[in-house]
This record gives sequence, structure tokens and C-alpha cells, in this order.
Amino acid sequence: MNSNTPLSPCHLRITSAARQRVLSAAQLKTHGVSPAQAAEQCRTGGPWQQPLPGVFVLHPGPLSGRERLRSALLYAGRPPASGRRTVPAQSGGADPGYGEAMITGLAALSLYGFAAAPPTLSTDRIDVLVPRIRRLRSARYVRLVRSSDLPRPEQLDGLPVAPVARALADAVAGLGDAHAVRRLLTEAVRGGHCEPAVVVGELNRAKVLDRPQVVNAVDSLLAEGRALAEERLYDMVRTHGLPEPLWNVDLRLPGGPHLGAVDAYWPEEAVAVELDTRAPRHSRLDDDHRRQEHEAEWSAYAARREHLERLGVTVVHLSPRKLRDAREQQATVVRTALMAAADREPAAYVMILPR
Repeated sequence: MNSNTPLSPCHLRITSAARQRVLSAAQLKTHGVSPAQAAEQCRTGGPWQQPLPGVFVLHPGPLSGRERLRSALLYAGRPPASGRRTVPAQSGGADPGYGEAMITGLAALSLYGFAAAPPTLSTDRIDVLVPRIRRLRSARYVRLVRSSDLPRPEQLDGLPVAPVARALADAVAGLGDAHAVRRLLTEAVRGGHCEPAVVVGELNRAKVLDRPQVVNAVDSLLAEGRALAEERLYDMVRTHGLPEPLWNVDLRLPGGPHLGAVDAYWPEEAVAVELDTRAPRHSRLDDDHRRQEHEAEWSAYAARREHLERLGVTVVHLSPRKLRDAREQQATVVRTALMAAADREPAAYVMILPR
């Protein structure tokens, strides 16, 4: 037998046991197994089973968690009836048959290691993200989630998985339990999987921010995210030997207007640090109004920052993500601002009030 000799169903079952025990009808066909032969193997008491249309598992016992995931991807990613594939084979190896499909929702969060997400074996449903133009229907334990804007998937153990924030939004969209929603959102932030602003942006895209079970959870999420960002800022200052600032203070001109609150302030150097923990919030207005509100908010922030800098106060803008992923670099930015104070004109006198 050479590499071009068709495999019988029996021989395929034996040789694939150690490699891949879940194959699509199209993949079986490349091994010389016709649909009729595959169906014959799936009869009662036979050695194979067909958990989903066009997908075959080459053993009779219960599916493992990975087999359920792979079968879901093969079902959702099979070529359209025209036979044309929506994307070329993946680079670096043979096409696994997934097309543009990717695991999302609770199953994806389980793969990311979320304790609040049930294992794939104990969940009744596997959500799979597919292009909106797909006409395939959900089947058995597979629920298709259609989208016109597919993200770039992560590869986890050889399986395409939606990014955490997208998977989280898709999971929340299917949950009615406020406690479950809160647990997932909290774990996403506390576990360092993603920043609150990114999560809220995805929830906004999914149009679930106004759901009762989500509203309070998002408020807690943003508070949790700010607390974590402040902890990272404290750690950055102390770990990298920066002088201790005044924490969480309001700045005001004597007898004049309020200049704004800052997260850290070095009065001798007139250097302030602001954490950007803003997140997009849901609005019932149309997209134009939402964009105008965002632009107005940003303009007000920029005007306040420019006012401080005209008074001689250097404002260093730090994001929670930078504090998480590049803390040493951000410490260098702050240290440079503090050292540059000696070469600047003295700042205007400002009042410092506890926040």
C-alpha cells in the first residue's frame, strides 16, 4: 500500500486513533471513503458515529471535550453547497476544515482557563462564530453566532478561538443570570485577560449593555478595573524607585476654577499622572450622536490637560494596559518627566486638595 492507495473505513479507524478521530465527510473522501461507506460505519453497533451533519467520529464511545470542539468547528466550517471555500487553507500546514469558524462564548472562555466557565464536556452548547453570510443552521450542541465583523482568532491547542473580550461578549449575550455575568466579567479583569474598556466596548458592540443583568455588573467591572490600575501604578512607583507622590488629589487655582483630579502628583516637579480608565458606554442615541458625545468628552479632557500644561504642570497619561504590559517603560516615562522639571520654568502655584 502506498500513500495514494484509498483507505478502507476499517483501516482508517485504526490508523487515525492516535492522530485524529474526528473528520468531516470531505476529509474522509480524500482518504477514499465515500459518504455511503461512512454512513455504513455509523449504523447501530457500528465502529463510528455521526454527532453532527457531515461530521464523523471514528469511535463509538462518548466524545471528549476536544472532540466536541473539533466536531463543532468542522460542522460550522464546512464549505458552502457550491463547494467553494470562503478562505484558503491555513498557512504552515493542511487545511483543518474549519474555514473562518472559531470557538466563542463559554466554550472559548473555558479554553482560556476561566474558572467561571463550565468545562466543554458539561456545557450543553458550543458557540461557534461564523460569517454572517453562512446559511448553515445551528444543530444539536452547536449554536452558530453570525457576524459581519469577525475578529482574528487566537490559536489554543490547535483550535481557532475568538479573543477573550469577544468570547466574553458572546457568552454574556446568551446569559440571563446576573450572578454568572458578574463572575465572568470580574474574572476577565482580575485574571488579567483583558482591560475593562475593551470588554465594555465589545459588550456595546453586542448591544447588551442595557440588559438588567449586565448594567450593575459593568459598573462593578469598571470599579474593579480602576482599582487594579491604581494598584499597578502604586507598584510601578515603588518597584522602580520613583519618589513617592501625593496620591489621588484635586488641583485648583487659588480662588479660581477646579483644574481636575489626578491620580498622582509630584508638587516640587509639577508632574501629574492620569490613568485613562474611561470606557465606552451604551447610548440609545444613534451612532452620530454617540460619536458626537465621545468627541465632546475627549475635547473636554484635552482642554483640561492643555490648561494644566499652560500652567507649567506636566501631565503624563498612562493606560491600564501599558501599566500591565510595559510597566518598566512607563516608569521610565515618568522618571524622565520628573528629571526634566529642572529645565522648565517654575509652574504656577496650584492648590492641592485631597480627593
